[in-house]
Amino acid sequence: MACISEVQANGKIKNALLFSTDIHLLPEQIVEYDRARFQIEFIFRDANQFTGLSDCQARHLPRLDFHFNATLIALNLAKHELSSCHSSAKSFVFSICYYKRLEFNKHLLSTFIDKLDLDPD
Repeated sequence: MACISEVQANGKIKNALLFSTDIHLLPEQIVEYDRARFQIEFIFRDANQFTGLSDCQARHLPRLDFHFNATLIALNLAKHELSSCHSSAKSFVFSICYYKRLEFNKHLLSTFIDKLDLDPD
C-alpha cells in the first residue's frame, strides 16, 4: 500500500491510497508504476479519440498491426512537433486536442488567404 498526499491550491490536503497485490513492492515503486500506467492510458485515450485507433475494419494481423502503429506514430509526431516549438521554462504538457485545433486554424487561415487572394503578410 502507498499513500500520496498533495496540498491543493485552496489549502486542503488531497490523499490517494494505492494498493498492489505484490506485497514485496515498495511504496515508491507502487507510485511510480501508477504514474506510468496513467501515462499509458492517456496515450491510448488520445489515440482512440483523435487518431482513429479503434476505427480500423481490417481483420488480418499485419494490416491491424500497421493501423495501430500508424495511429500511435501520428500521435508521437504531433507530440514531437509541439514539444520542439515549446520554449517556456514551464514543463511541457501535450494535448492532442490543442494540436488538432491549432492545425485546423492554420489550414483555415491558409484557405482564406488563398481563396480571397490576400497577402499573407
